Amino acid sequence: MSTITADQLSAIGRVLNDANRPIGQRFRALFTLRNIGGTGSVDQICECLLADESALLKHECAYCLGQIQDTHAIPVLNRVLANTAEHPMVRHEAAEALGAIGDRQSLDVLKVRIDCVDLSVTSVANCLSSYVQKYLNDSNKSVSETCSLAIQRIEYLSDETKERVMDTSVPFKSVDPVPAVRCDETDIGKLEALLTDANNDLFSRYRAMFALRNLNTDASARALANGLQCPDSALFRHEVAYVLGQMQKPCTVAQLAANLADFGENEMVRHECAEALGN
Repeated sequence: MSTITADQLSAIGRVLNDANRPIGQRFRALFTLRNIGGTGSVDQICECLLADESALLKHECAYCLGQIQDTHAIPVLNRVLANTAEHPMVRHEAAEALGAIGDRQSLDVLKVRIDCVDLSVTSVANCLSSYVQKYLNDSNKSVSETCSLAIQRIEYLSDETKERVMDTSVPFKSVDPVPAVRCDETDIGKLEALLTDANNDLFSRYRAMFALRNLNTDASARALANGLQCPDSALFRHEVAYVLGQMQKPCTVAQLAANLADFGENEMVRHECAEALGN
């Protein structure tokens, strides 16, 4: 992208932060700022995240901040996560963004509030305080589950002994909330079993989810779509819908439409199903 001047950046930010503009224009401005990146874009997005009245737009702002992965956004994301009066969908996305940025300082909010001299040499596991319970046992299940996933992602990325999955052939360029597990096409049945078994921990189920996405076949998409029927976690179903939207496989339309049409379904899941169908 060509160089963006400060005036141009401000103009795009004004579109995002103008509540009188059509929502479609504001979303286009948001994703333009995401693509530009930098602290100027982060500041414009943070302004919207803190001040706007639309939970849908604010949740998307938090998502974009996670995709930009600029630590400049951490204080505002911390503030949003801590605001229990905020919509749970927005708080969830703020927690996920902190995990996506992957900076260990976020553990102070997600997990601990301690006076460790150097978190890089002090075992986080030995520094738990009551603050961990505030978020891991948040009254909203989706928020607490997201915080747990974000903590595990940061710790995973910080552990130099972990094997990294770096597949440059994968067409999806998003910053994902968990790393995918290694697999090949013969693993679909095993991955689906891991995905849909509520007895497995959520981090492992998410890793199977993104592995199935990365296979990017009709068979792996159908396996993923079965996750929309898992009743144990609205957060999990919402992420399945998001991933199916990335894959854009027609074979999953019926299941996405069924969850969207279910008025008893969690609103966060229905929103993500609608967005996936729009993709």
